[in-house]
Amino acid sequence: MAIHSLPSPGEEVGDDIVAEINITPLVDIFLVLLIIFMVTTSVITSQGKQVDLPGAAVAKATPSGVTVTIDSEGAIQIGDKAVRPEALTKELKAALDASREKVVILRGDRKVLLGQAVNILDVAQQAGASGIALATRPPAAGEK
Repeated sequence: MAIHSLPSPGEEVGDDIVAEINITPLVDIFLVLLIIFMVTTSVITSQGKQVDLPGAAVAKATPSGVTVTIDSEGAIQIGDKAVRPEALTKELKAALDASREKVVILRGDRKVLLGQAVNILDVAQQAGASGIALATRPPAAGEK
């Protein structure tokens, strides 16, 4: 893009003002921002430990809140932080106090015993959770 001015009376024609915008630095900045967003998005989407979630026929969107994960060995995590069972009430209350949504999302491996899940739900209620959600995965093709 160039800006040209008309010559004034008495001005020589060869003294044109030419101003161009160099967009190379702008493109560099946008590419760096794109890379930063791509990296941070992949970090944000990983939610703690991988567990084999049970399937559900009807899937709804995941609410925001505090995620509690129980793996197949019975280890408990709140978000990405490992928690001992005896400290669960205190840690869950602190996480709920820090969260805008007072909902606990239970992500339990399909091998977790029902008693462990019920214990987590009891602790969530005692810690002041206003709602509880169970995380599931959509059924695979041909699975009921």
